[in-house]
Amino acid sequence: MDDMLKDFVVEALELATNVEEHLLSLERNPGDLNTLNAVFRSFHTIKGGAGFMNLQPMVSACHLTENLFDALRTGQVPVTPMAIEAALQASGFVADQLGELANGAQPDSLPAMPASLESILTSAIESGAAATAAASAAATAVVTPAAPAASTASAPSEDGLDWNALYLAVVPAGTAVPADTSTPQETVASPAVTTAAPVVTAPAAKSGWDGVDRRGGGDNKAGGVAVKEESIRVDAVKLDTLLEVAGESVQAANQAAVLLEKLAQFPVEGQAATLMAALQETLTRASRYSTELQRATLSTRMQPVGKLFQKFPRLVRELAKDLGKDVDLQIEGAETEVDRVVVDSLYDPLVHMLRNSLDHGIEDSATRAASGKSPKSVILLKAWQEASSVMIEISDDGKGMDAQQLRNKALSKGLISENAAQTPEEMLQLVFLPGFSTKEVANSVSGRGVGMDVVKTAVEKHRGAITIDSKLGVGTTFSIRLPIELSIVPTMLVRSSEAALALPMAVVQRVVELPEEFEHQVGGAPVLRDQGRPLPVRSLAGALGYELATERVGIVIAAPQPYILSVGAVEGTADLVIKPMTAMSVPGIAGTARSAEGELVLVVGLSFLLDGSRPTPKLAA
Repeated sequence: MDDMLKDFVVEALELATNVEEHLLSLERNPGDLNTLNAVFRSFHTIKGGAGFMNLQPMVSACHLTENLFDALRTGQVPVTPMAIEAALQASGFVADQLGELANGAQPDSLPAMPASLESILTSAIESGAAATAAASAAATAVVTPAAPAASTASAPSEDGLDWNALYLAVVPAGTAVPADTSTPQETVASPAVTTAAPVVTAPAAKSGWDGVDRRGGGDNKAGGVAVKEESIRVDAVKLDTLLEVAGESVQAANQAAVLLEKLAQFPVEGQAATLMAALQETLTRASRYSTELQRATLSTRMQPVGKLFQKFPRLVRELAKDLGKDVDLQIEGAETEVDRVVVDSLYDPLVHMLRNSLDHGIEDSATRAASGKSPKSVILLKAWQEASSVMIEISDDGKGMDAQQLRNKALSKGLISENAAQTPEEMLQLVFLPGFSTKEVANSVSGRGVGMDVVKTAVEKHRGAITIDSKLGVGTTFSIRLPIELSIVPTMLVRSSEAALALPMAVVQRVVELPEEFEHQVGGAPVLRDQGRPLPVRSLAGALGYELATERVGIVIAAPQPYILSVGAVEGTADLVIKPMTAMSVPGIAGTARSAEGELVLVVGLSFLLDGSRPTPKLAA
């Protein structure tokens, strides 16, 4: 794909996504003129770019839709469900074509506009025009005959200018009426009179202009001012490379600082001492600049999750219609920022979870009414920042999940043993097992058992974790915790069985001292009372399969079921540059990093810690 076509696809995809959001808003507020104008401008802009790129199917679809919205915004055609549906289909067709181009398809290989799309767009225009004509005829039949047309013309003002005529010249007919003119009262007495009034054609007005002059001051003889570019487009691969280099520079500066600190222990004097002082000052500046570079680079990769969330209202609308359910999707925290890679990877998991809520969790309107609930169900998609993590929740007010029923289903399918999943929390986690489904017969939405395990895998791939909270008859909430950015993670450095390990600070609450012998045990496992609550104590070395050693330091882990993780020693905290493990997979380990001293550190996975640090088989020697 050449650069010009690539730029067009990126910009047009953003416009197409915004169009869907505007259309769904217009469905709720049909009289919103600003939204009508925004949709018209979007299709007009896409059509212009598509015509320049010789993308005829896209040009045809945009042209018809542009005609429809030109009629809608000028009042010639009313906003009807058919008009909204036609525009949504057109937006979907344009987005599909842009998606194919983005994936490498050649422009001449794109399919033509479907006849069904052309038909519904034409029907929306014609049926709307017919309805408007009928309504106008009915209104004319019952209205008192209008005054002569000459009486509708406005008189010139004292300065010799006919301001009313000038206003009508630049504002499309039917969109607005001057609030304060010298026109006689009878000129706006009835719809029939207004319709009969002569309209002066605007001289080559720009399509989609809203009538507001935003040009520069009177000294601008050319009629406009130069617009300063506030942003540029940068290839994502270049940003990733820049971030990696920035992270390595911080790591190198930290290691140099440690080496200089060790070197300072040796006695130096004279010119050597002067050079050491200069080296110390230079290294301090280099470390500060590399840290600032790292932060600035990180900020360029941050995106609001709203760019992802705005894709889902139409998905929920269409799916709810297919399932015969009345659902309202509410979105909160769309401004929350997270790493671009995280945003890109969340689309498929969130789609699976929304489909799961719609098909499994939400009841139909009759069932809800019979149980005393509102016939319209609510799905809440919410995001917020919590320390160094971003939290995303999908909650519904549906029927909830029966934990014991889930366990029985997993047992009947042979997915778990009799001793597995004993607590309600563990039972709810069974929905993430590959092949698990509560439906006996699969439909077009779900039932094949390949959805929620994909969600868990995708979340854990980016060092995240997902939990479930559900109550029968009340609803279900899925909570996803992800690092705000992926390459650098605040960690606590610990040591167990002589191994250097790092724990994500997102789940670390505090450090406690462990006794030589525990007073209480439950099921043979030690229990320690922390701030008045008994918490189980689990060995980090034992959980990872290392040889057991003395562990006298405990770390309270903020998991759904809190516990204490015992380690040999705590060696401080550090922001580590994480490298994923691609050549091999080690249970409980999410990646590797280098400490300031240059030592290799294994980073323990966030999901492993949140799941309770369950022991894994001992690693081979």
